[in-house]
Amino acid sequence: MKRLYNLDYLRGLAAFGIMIYHLLIWTRGEYSSENFMGRIGIYGVAIFYVLSGMTLYLVYHKKMIPSKPDLIDFFKKRILRLFPLMWLVTITTILLSGIAPDPLKVFLNLSGLFGFVSWFGYFAPGAWSIGNELVFYVFFPVFIFLANRSKLGLSIFSMLLFAIYIYFAFFLLQEDKDLGSQWRNYVNPLNQVFLFLSGFLIVLILKNKVLKNGHILMLILAALAVFTFYPVSGDTINLVTGANRLVFTAICIVICISFYKLTFKLPDFIHKPLTILGEASYSVYLLHPLIYNVLAKLFSKMQFTNDLPLYILAITSGIVTLIASYLVYWYFERFFMKLGRGKKVTD
Repeated sequence: MKRLYNLDYLRGLAAFGIMIYHLLIWTRGEYSSENFMGRIGIYGVAIFYVLSGMTLYLVYHKKMIPSKPDLIDFFKKRILRLFPLMWLVTITTILLSGIAPDPLKVFLNLSGLFGFVSWFGYFAPGAWSIGNELVFYVFFPVFIFLANRSKLGLSIFSMLLFAIYIYFAFFLLQEDKDLGSQWRNYVNPLNQVFLFLSGFLIVLILKNKVLKNGHILMLILAALAVFTFYPVSGDTINLVTGANRLVFTAICIVICISFYKLTFKLPDFIHKPLTILGEASYSVYLLHPLIYNVLAKLFSKMQFTNDLPLYILAITSGIVTLIASYLVYWYFERFFMKLGRGKKVTD
């Protein structure tokens, strides 16, 4: 499959936005739903989910029936793509906490089963979304099977998952309570799987459609304007409940479609950093909380935080994260990705 660099751009921007959001709330305090960064913090992850569904369809729709060998190959590659870094970050988080963990919780995290049975019981910040992804991977062969065998079946299944999405947004999640107190319900994979399905459907429906770059750029600008100025205020729970959730979901889908259909390549001085950021986005996403916590403790021991503004800690954490993420991607993630593809690790 020809690499779609525009999806790398969007993936990298989403990871960078989530990192900035977290570094800001850890040093400046929480953002409300009317703030642009507050919206990025919620829907940056949603864009990841949509992109995941898009990418998996692009890679597997021609080579997955699915048969037993297909499924073994698929899950082998997915496990080797996600688990090694998740293990590294989870074990490091546990060790740095200095607290003896519950053995069952450790088992569920290291096996990935937490995403299915205890999606709120994770150690590493951000790992909840990885648990969600593992659940989505179980759904994916079903999507492929229905897309190949029964368009009616896929339509019915899609409507069912959308109905669940509506149930969470309009009934299960309560607008009169803050998002933190409802985190267990929000991070439920059934509350997120429609986003993954949306990415799958985008490529299924639009793979042979051609859109003009000028029209696409207008779509992106319009989507960003609505994302920024759509009137919502108060706790971020208001971004994920009621009609607001449908509005912001539609914006994420439009943005993903737009980047998918863009056909021009940015100048090299922009293209290369964005492509690297996109490739290393998984490391950026998982490493930045760990790096921030380590540097915060280090700064505290050296009494830097008494003399330097907190934004220095945020900037330092961001820079170290980007450097570390590139190195981890290049020398750690790619090792296991090659194993998953059956290539020699020295290639």
